[in-house]
Amino acid sequence: GVPTFAFAPKEYASKADYEREIVRLLDKSEVELVCLAGYMRIVGEVLLGAYEGRIVNIHPSLLPAFRGARAVEQAVEYGVKVFGITIHWVDNTLDGGKIIAQQAFNYEGSDPEQVHRIGQQIEHKMYVETIKKILK
Repeated sequence: GVPTFAFAPKEYASKADYEREIVRLLDKSEVELVCLAGYMRIVGEVLLGAYEGRIVNIHPSLLPAFRGARAVEQAVEYGVKVFGITIHWVDNTLDGGKIIAQQAFNYEGSDPEQVHRIGQQIEHKMYVETIKKILK
């Protein structure tokens, strides 16, 4: 019963046009909080302008370390032994918004896929709990 929309960014003339469509549908549904998970795109001026301070993202590292799409792989390559999950507000920087919540976990191996699996178990619970706190 949750309304969903599928977007193909390349079908729009520009990133701004793509984001205008997202904003139109969010506004139409009277959305108050945007929660990104696996969005894998940098939020642009149009979406950020319309929902600044109301967009949350989840990231598979202990920010500010290892920003961007290959965070886990970079951390493994670096030899990190403490990994983590960060939930943060989205701003106009790459994974640089104010941190809302973080949770660390130890991992001594070298398999990024294993790190992702462990992290996702944490993410699923942590994101829901954090969003509930935000909405109070």
